[in-house]
Amino acid sequence: MDKFIGYRCSLCGAEYLPGQVTYTCPKDGGVSLSCGGNLDVVLDYDSLRQKFQPEDITSRTDESLWRYLPLLPVADPGGEGTPLRAAGWTPVFSLPRLADKLGLRHLWLKDESRNPTASFKDRASAVVLARAKEIKAEVVVTASTGNAGAALAGMSAAIGQKVVIFAPKSAPLAKVAQLLVYGARVLLVDGSYDDAFDLTVKAADEFGWYCRNTGYNPFTAEGKKTAAFEIWEWWAEENRESRIGNSTDESLISNLDSRFTVLVSVGDGNIISGLHKGFKDLAALGWINRLPRLIGVQAEGSAAIANAFHAGTERITPVSASTLADSISVDLPRDGVRAVRAAGETGGTYVTVSDNEILAAIAALGPLGIFAEPAGAAAYAGLVKAVEQGIVSAEDPILVLNTGFGLKDVRAAMQAVSAAPVIEPTLEAVKRSL
Repeated sequence: MDKFIGYRCSLCGAEYLPGQVTYTCPKDGGVSLSCGGNLDVVLDYDSLRQKFQPEDITSRTDESLWRYLPLLPVADPGGEGTPLRAAGWTPVFSLPRLADKLGLRHLWLKDESRNPTASFKDRASAVVLARAKEIKAEVVVTASTGNAGAALAGMSAAIGQKVVIFAPKSAPLAKVAQLLVYGARVLLVDGSYDDAFDLTVKAADEFGWYCRNTGYNPFTAEGKKTAAFEIWEWWAEENRESRIGNSTDESLISNLDSRFTVLVSVGDGNIISGLHKGFKDLAALGWINRLPRLIGVQAEGSAAIANAFHAGTERITPVSASTLADSISVDLPRDGVRAVRAAGETGGTYVTVSDNEILAAIAALGPLGIFAEPAGAAAYAGLVKAVEQGIVSAEDPILVLNTGFGLKDVRAAMQAVSAAPVIEPTLEAVKRSL
């Protein structure tokens, strides 16, 4: 069965066959309404419904995103026994102490830092590489502040794929180190992430490279949607055990309710739009009867999508981004329209948080054994703000996504905590310190 049947432009609605386009809706592709909008991958939902039931997916033994291969627009990429096969299937932790502090009854965190290269971006890179293998791409290239590049470099190293990474020279040193250790060809750009993004697109066009760029390559959202599938599976089990959903129906089909809320940090907008796509896929298959509420969290200094959402428009106006959360520091979000819709179409919203609130969130999660980088901690900071503003209530089941590991930005982590004292090597000095 050929489950991948084409693309649909998210802006103008133009439709394309799989081989007609590669990235965005072509500006001069002979379609009168073509516009450069992001493309949604279209699956053959009718055939998928006939071939699969939820249990056909949940009974699979592969504990990675590849358990959802029947719902992905790519073939099996191989790479057994490598990090490529370990992306996804990240744990969900209960946070009762923080729930009590915030006056909430049901709070969990899905820890994406447990991915092979320690960020959510492994999901997108794994699926993009599967597509690169199908089209026989010699070189894959991406722009990144670090995480997307590290994910591409690490996944590529596992299967011997050549990659080139453009990163702004301001990227955290730990993230640049990851790129280099994985053996990627790294070019540091004397400019912003947006400058690196534009240069990547030009280089891909010039040299015939396959571009992974977030919010540009349609397959990035397809990788990120796998987190929605995992949340669906996890919540089905959680709902069975606790009956939080106020339903005696134990089926996977009706396991989500309108109170279930997911909070995620937003930069380019591709993660929240990927989650939205995943839940929409499940709804199209008839496997859920409603979508969970999605709340996007942006740094105050990089809030182009939040600004548009609260202005009631899909027109994304660029900002001059300035935030310590480098992974969500973006002047012009490349998936802004779909990110606005992800919140709007699920009854969600956007909240913005300051850098100080992000640092406080890092410090709050650490004592629970969760070391989040600034972008990941931003989601929890957004929850604190959402509670203060009455956006979520005490009874709402809430899931926060931590998108990356704290060691990726040690400088920010050290700003979140007090420095350790230096003492003499004597017991008396220990007693004085204590």
